[in-house]
Amino acid sequence: MDTPSTILIVDDDRDIRSLLADYLEANGYRALVAPDGAGMWKALDDARPDLIVLDLNMPGDDGLTLCRKLRATSTMPVIMLTARSEPLDRILGLEMGADDYLPKPFEPRELLARIRSVLRRSHAMPSNTPFDNAQRMRFSGWTLDLTARHLINPDGLVIMLSGAEFRLLRVFLEHPNRVLNRDQLLNLTQGRDADPFDRSIDIQISRLRQKLGEDARLPQIIKTVRNGGYVLAGQVTVEPGA
Repeated sequence: MDTPSTILIVDDDRDIRSLLADYLEANGYRALVAPDGAGMWKALDDARPDLIVLDLNMPGDDGLTLCRKLRATSTMPVIMLTARSEPLDRILGLEMGADDYLPKPFEPRELLARIRSVLRRSHAMPSNTPFDNAQRMRFSGWTLDLTARHLINPDGLVIMLSGAEFRLLRVFLEHPNRVLNRDQLLNLTQGRDADPFDRSIDIQISRLRQKLGEDARLPQIIKTVRNGGYVLAGQVTVEPGA
């Protein structure tokens, strides 16, 4: 029997923590709860969850701060909850490294669907046959380590990536010198179609460019194709696993 995935719920609202924990456990997951950032770090020390459901608005360190600190050392998937629905909150959540977001109030079954989707993406990256056994992918002096799921710059410094950034960069590296539009990128990385107001791909590409040290006005690695999408320019070489 497969071990159930563990979900850590971080929210200062006791009723929400209790409701979500009961709902997730009724649907086959193991649930852990924490009321704040201190509780989150303690839970991460005591166990290794498969995914964190993280409230944006909490006393002390808020969800954005906690997500940013987590991303400095981990690619653990994060779904951000926000009581506000302004686009800025969603953009900030994605910029801090969240893999998905869900505005409150929400139906528990919608959160369950998001959790399942994010876990599927984190456990199984879409891959083309030539890259099935790849361990590292090298491009423009950079290296993407597919086992450790981090980036290595030309000087050998490790650059941490969020789960969403890792998936997006890997898709680009598996399709070098090919223009990919937003619909294709969303489908390949998240298994869903874009809606007209979804800018999550643009945000993630902006973050990737920053981590690659690119000039936003004249990027050389991930280029913008007017009315087309984006393209990773240059040669990609693959280092197979043992």
